[in-house]
Amino acid sequence: MGIRLDKPWRPLDEAAIATLPAQLGVYHVADSDGTVLSVGYAGARELFGMQSALWREIERLGAAATQFRCEFTSNYRSRWDELLMLHLADRGDLPELQRDQAARVGRLSPA
Repeated sequence: MGIRLDKPWRPLDEAAIATLPAQLGVYHVADSDGTVLSVGYAGARELFGMQSALWREIERLGAAATQFRCEFTSNYRSRWDELLMLHLADRGDLPELQRDQAARVGRLSPA
């Protein structure tokens, strides 16, 4: 198992979100080209876990957000940090919505 979130992309729509359990975890939201728009997490404050977090992303990103992939984990905060570090290492910058996290994100040199 690698450290990257490389699950298949799923359409970001009502039908796909309805199939998700109300669990904690991390996710990527992307546009139709696969460009990651947001690296996020569904934490303990999300009433319906991943479902609530993805609905929030739809409201925040609008029509630009067309797909997502997710991973369920109770260690969502440390996994979120890891995904942000990977994104930074791979692309040289964080997604626009997470750029306010740049000062607290460590550096990672994945192989």
